[in-house]
Amino acid sequence: MLLRNVFIFIYLITTLILFSTFNASAGLWLSFFGNAVLLTLITYYHIFIEKAYSPFLSTYIVFNYLFFLVAPIVQAGVLGPMEVGLFENKYPFDEVTFMKTNGLIAIFHVVFFLFYVSIKGYIKTKTKEIKVNKIPASSLFRDNLIFIVLSVIFIAISFPFLMDEYVRPGWFVSPYSPGFQLVFKKVLYTLPLAGIIVSKMVFDKNGISTQTWIINLAICFVLFLILFVVKNPLVEKRNALGPIYLLILYLFYPRLFNSNVKTSLVLFLAMIIGFPLVQILTHINYGIDDVINNPSLITDVIDNGALSKGYMSLNYDAFCNIGVAMEVVKENGFSYGFQLLSALLFFIPRGVWVGKPDSSGLVLGDYLIENYDYHFANISNPVVSEGYMNFGIPGIIIMAIALAMSMIYFLTWLNSNDIFKRSVAFYYAIHLLFLLRGDFTNGYSYFIGTLVGLYIIPKLIIKLSHFIFDQKIWVSKKN
Repeated sequence: MLLRNVFIFIYLITTLILFSTFNASAGLWLSFFGNAVLLTLITYYHIFIEKAYSPFLSTYIVFNYLFFLVAPIVQAGVLGPMEVGLFENKYPFDEVTFMKTNGLIAIFHVVFFLFYVSIKGYIKTKTKEIKVNKIPASSLFRDNLIFIVLSVIFIAISFPFLMDEYVRPGWFVSPYSPGFQLVFKKVLYTLPLAGIIVSKMVFDKNGISTQTWIINLAICFVLFLILFVVKNPLVEKRNALGPIYLLILYLFYPRLFNSNVKTSLVLFLAMIIGFPLVQILTHINYGIDDVINNPSLITDVIDNGALSKGYMSLNYDAFCNIGVAMEVVKENGFSYGFQLLSALLFFIPRGVWVGKPDSSGLVLGDYLIENYDYHFANISNPVVSEGYMNFGIPGIIIMAIALAMSMIYFLTWLNSNDIFKRSVAFYYAIHLLFLLRGDFTNGYSYFIGTLVGLYIIPKLIIKLSHFIFDQKIWVSKKN
């Protein structure tokens, strides 16, 4: 109860400071405040009422608080007083558009929450038990040897691509096709992580010998090194690294994430307090001794706008891009589901399907380039506006229901006795930060790729390995 009260105290104090310093018209202020009330009610339910452990809802709360409250309020505070305030993407600030955006987000909140709460009680959370101790450690070691060998082979095959990822600046377009990148980065490069999960299965076995424990630790260390080669800040963005390394923490130090309040607090401190503090420190032009001797230098950096400038960057463009989507719909009309096919049928190459629709982020980027002289074509597009672009307000309702259903479905995986299902479910919970920000095509295809690489392929490898090496040879009975 103490930790719950601490979290709510931090949450409410942060919200109080946010709104007490927000200088805007009454209509804009109230539109944000209304959504803050809705999100606070969801947070209260999650922390004090919800009994089931649901990191999915923790992520939903933190995402909406950061991208749909903190960031746009700071942006409105910066751009509002200007005669012509422009976002980083050259899109002009407009109070009426902001208020309409808050209205769409409010609809999403209400539908999502009501559906989430109403269907939770009808979903079974039990699955077939996987008895870890029935699988010999030697068999698990063999499985991990297969994962190591395959990982090394895939790295060797894709070595030119991997080196290009290391040396190519992030703003340069990769010379490799999106399909090639998806297969290797999201599917095949996750096999070391699957091996780490198998190592955790060995650690969880009862009564293993010291020798087995040491061998398993060595194998786990090798797998982690391989994973770090293909999954590090030089080759992956933080939205892809976060779910992976938080999953490893979840596996080996579950006490950090074993309740709703702990998960919410970790994500809240990391995303809403931690990142801004790092941002402030990176803008300090003084030595560490100067800062220690004179802490007021940090406030000088804040006064110079380092914090607000960070929220003006493309990292926090999700809210304003909903306004761009509304403008695109006003000019071009709804796509009536056609645009969603770029996500649902992402595995079909454009060479085969010439008329394949562009992802929504690309549609918005092209619109900004054509109408506002912007220079970057692929931007974020939240799930809210993804639904609006396809079907209008009914589309928002559909996306809210679909999101709630996906959370409930993976909640059954999170409660499974299958460690691979639990791992995929927790990965999905953290991946929601990326999926909710959009665009949907990238968020959906990246998760499906990881699902294949972290669950389907490892399961097939393990079953095939056990079928070949561990099956019993029955001899027909003598007459």
